[in-house]
Amino acid sequence: MNGKLPGRHRASRKVGLPAGRDRLYEIDLLRITAALAVVLYHYTFSGYAGHLTSVGYPAVSIVTRYGYLGVDMFFVISGFVVLLSAWGRRPHEFVISRVVRLYPAYWVAVTITAIVAITLSHGLFKVTPVQYIANLTMFNSLPNIANVDVVYWTLWAEIRFYLLVFVLAWIGISRVRVLAVLWLWLAATAVMEAQVLPAGPAAKIDLIVQSQWSHYFIAGMALCLIYRTGFRWQLGAILVIAYGNAVYQAIRFAHRVSDRYHQVLHPSVVVAVITVIFIVATLIALRVTRRIGRPWFAVAGALTYPLYLVHAYNGFVLFNLLGGVLNRWVLLVAMVGGMGCAACMGCAAYAINRLVEVRLAPRLKRALERYADAAHRGLSGARRRSVRAGRPAGPRPGTEGPSQTALTAAAARAAHLIIDDAPPIFTDELAAAMLGDQAEHLIGFYRAHGTHPVLSGARAQVTCRSRYTEDCLALRPAGLIQLARATVRPWR
Repeated sequence: MNGKLPGRHRASRKVGLPAGRDRLYEIDLLRITAALAVVLYHYTFSGYAGHLTSVGYPAVSIVTRYGYLGVDMFFVISGFVVLLSAWGRRPHEFVISRVVRLYPAYWVAVTITAIVAITLSHGLFKVTPVQYIANLTMFNSLPNIANVDVVYWTLWAEIRFYLLVFVLAWIGISRVRVLAVLWLWLAATAVMEAQVLPAGPAAKIDLIVQSQWSHYFIAGMALCLIYRTGFRWQLGAILVIAYGNAVYQAIRFAHRVSDRYHQVLHPSVVVAVITVIFIVATLIALRVTRRIGRPWFAVAGALTYPLYLVHAYNGFVLFNLLGGVLNRWVLLVAMVGGMGCAACMGCAAYAINRLVEVRLAPRLKRALERYADAAHRGLSGARRRSVRAGRPAGPRPGTEGPSQTALTAAAARAAHLIIDDAPPIFTDELAAAMLGDQAEHLIGFYRAHGTHPVLSGARAQVTCRSRYTEDCLALRPAGLIQLARATVRPWR
């Protein structure tokens, strides 16, 4: 620890690459796999079948036509990772983290796609000024304005999921509350699928419920709980129900894809892919796959979002421009670029990641944090003025919050659920909320240095004492007497 206290130390690390054992490199591997599946689906199947490109790959499209299921995998990952990142954060911190994660790369991608569509697509893709500006907000689906690129529809689904997580962060994220939300969400999904409501109200309600995709977000959130607190029968039941609904909806969607492109998609293959997605994600949540994780997965995983944003319409335009010049297989390899920085889409993804996400995103985050702090100070000033005006102002001086000792212990209990392997010694779902404004800093210190022997020992002591205390209180009133004797004994 080099003699530095948590309150005086700030861990430095690259944006978007959490340090320590809490980094799930296996999730990055899933991101890479899902992104490649979607890219190959567009380049070798849907682009040609949808008459958007003149270059076909009939031999490989027999397999790659199922690559759209990579989006289903993305939704499971989002349910897992977004809830995990929101745990212990205040609502405005969660909003800032999502804005910084999504918007900078998205603004650049929308701009590039709009320019390419206008200048190089020869009228194949049209973009109007109103459409472009509306797309920059990512809320263009509300007024029913078309996306600049076909793949952006998934971002609207993600935004609506974030709204749910924001509400959870607002009321305080805990295992019990997340479980309640998951059961309610499953019930709402069943109501939407049963079509028992009038069409008008049902369409508005389904904007939030997202019955076509909710099972993936629900499964991801359940897996996040398994990862944090261990396997429980309720979580297993939620996963089984979500899996069943995922299979049901995936088969229905496969029929729509078949009708759209006049190609055959076998339901058995769709079911097999969905099954593999759920099994692999469950193994990750149970920490079975930790040995296969590699740090370079995170580097490649960082390219998946910009690659996803720029690959579709831009790729179709380049296929049409170069299809008559290059061998189609050379063109395909060059377009995908191995997700590296040596060729078309991989190069664009790398440039957006390095120049926008790595450089611009931290500045945007600092600006948003300054704005949030200024707003908080403004509210505090209004509160002080209300005191001078004789209106109630909340707690008396000296009773503003817990002591530093209590905060340090709470940070150890909260970090125990994040850093240490399952099953936990003591599950304190309120510890992170108790930290208040200091939650991100204190828990972040444990993320960066939690494996240090001193911090590990202190964390073990705090959690064991808390577990002992809770077990004693569970035996009341005998437990209270036992606890009192244990407290007095050291001073005899």
